[in-house]
Amino acid sequence: MGRPIIQISLKDFETRKNEIASELWRAATEIGFFYLKDHGLTDAEMQHMLSLSEQFFNLPAEQKANFKFDLKKNIGWESGQQKRASAKVPELKESLQLKWHDMEGRWPTNDDVPDFESYSKNFMQKCQNISFQVLSCFAIGLGFEEDFFTRNHDVTKPDAQQTFRLMHYFSVEGKEFPADFPRAGAHCDFETITLLFAKGAGLEVCPGREAVSEHAIRPNEWTPCPAIPGAITVNIGDALMRWSDDRLKSNYHRVRMPRPGEYQGSRYSIAYFNQANKSAIIQGPEKHYPPVTAQDFVKESLAAIYLSQEGQQGDNAGIIKAAKHPENAVLNAVD
Repeated sequence: MGRPIIQISLKDFETRKNEIASELWRAATEIGFFYLKDHGLTDAEMQHMLSLSEQFFNLPAEQKANFKFDLKKNIGWESGQQKRASAKVPELKESLQLKWHDMEGRWPTNDDVPDFESYSKNFMQKCQNISFQVLSCFAIGLGFEEDFFTRNHDVTKPDAQQTFRLMHYFSVEGKEFPADFPRAGAHCDFETITLLFAKGAGLEVCPGREAVSEHAIRPNEWTPCPAIPGAITVNIGDALMRWSDDRLKSNYHRVRMPRPGEYQGSRYSIAYFNQANKSAIIQGPEKHYPPVTAQDFVKESLAAIYLSQEGQQGDNAGIIKAAKHPENAVLNAVD
């Protein structure tokens, strides 16, 4: 059973703001996912960023390990360290987390991937500008000042938490998995809003979550949410659902395995996660939930997603070995 995921144009944003805000509110309150078009990023720019991401993940594991993941900072490269409660096993993917601050010595160099840092920073800024347009519409709908979310997501401040995540789902060609085994387990994003760039099919949405404290998944209500050329897929996260007193919906989504006849190779996607500044206080206008700092909100959410890093802080040998044969951990776990 599916629900339509609408496309919303940001063309002539200032003159059409009320119309756009109404469309965004409808999408966010009904399903929590929507597509943006006419947003200012060209399809060529998006494809080039995906190409740079692919070039990074094609590097040897020993080279990627120079940027090993730091859970406390949520920065760096990890492989097979994410585990969703819905799947109970590590996800068959690797990712690179980038941020606005604390990145000294953490950027891939031109020797790793030419022009990676400069292009990524420019892309991140464009993502932030688009995010501010969307968030200003939600601020108006919630009765906040129009720049409320802009002030609480200020990337110029050192406590900014926005995360730019590059993801590589490993090829499943020639491999067998249990029935209904997901490529990425069902989960809700914990941020404010997410901007997603990807190629092809696989992403599915399960609408119907009525409260941020609700964790039930309706197994027969997955709606396909394929990537559309030139469009950005956007979804509401738990932080905004809480900030809106559950009016804006952060719904479960997953990445399914390719079906017979579909491309079985690697899948690449990029997410720009809007997270409020650490000092921001998350509480809705009707105060349905007690106030919480964005720092504590993110810390608790990260701890629930990532596997323990115990024993991985010294020698990189373990993580490099796992990265070279990531399917082993998953297949062993489901045997």
